[in-house]
Amino acid sequence: MQSQMNQVNIGAHEIMDCHEVLCNTINGINLFQLYQPYCQDQELKNILQNQLSFMTNEYNSLVNALKHKVNINRLPNVKVNMNFSPSYGIGSNPVPEAPNASINQMNDRDISSGMLGCHKTGAVQKMHAALECTDSQIREMMIQSAKNCADQAYEIWSYMNNKGYYHVPTFDQTTTQSMINSYQPSSLYNNQQQSI
Repeated sequence: MQSQMNQVNIGAHEIMDCHEVLCNTINGINLFQLYQPYCQDQELKNILQNQLSFMTNEYNSLVNALKHKVNINRLPNVKVNMNFSPSYGIGSNPVPEAPNASINQMNDRDISSGMLGCHKTGAVQKMHAALECTDSQIREMMIQSAKNCADQAYEIWSYMNNKGYYHVPTFDQTTTQSMINSYQPSSLYNNQQQSI
């Protein structure tokens, strides 16, 4: 019989969400490994290798925290360059996209797009898991892990935008300003303060 000190108190819903996060992380690591031989651009190779290494270290940290309740607040923070000036607009001749007919057609655009999708999915899934956590330390780890995915997604999106793989459509200035100006600050808090 296991002693009370060795038992991990964790809710069923929480453990199922952690299970899903860990399975998804394994799939992401495996997918990134599959991309490696098809990667041509050295910049993308470096991003892929750095992110793969980080994802593996983060996975190990999550497993150790859940299994042993050790280093539970020591989830690594990803370090990516956030200083990027995106290019806006679609351009006059966007390159059409279609599924590849063969794995041999895999290119850097496909790889970077797959990496981006992996991180976007991971960020959403990990934030969802954080919202289901009863243990505050595991919750904080999931939040940090979701932020790490979001930051890695931004890093690969920046690469894609710079290479012309990911365009940022825009509205005309009149539409943009009309949408922004349709919202005004709330006076609710100020009215409550005045009545006190």
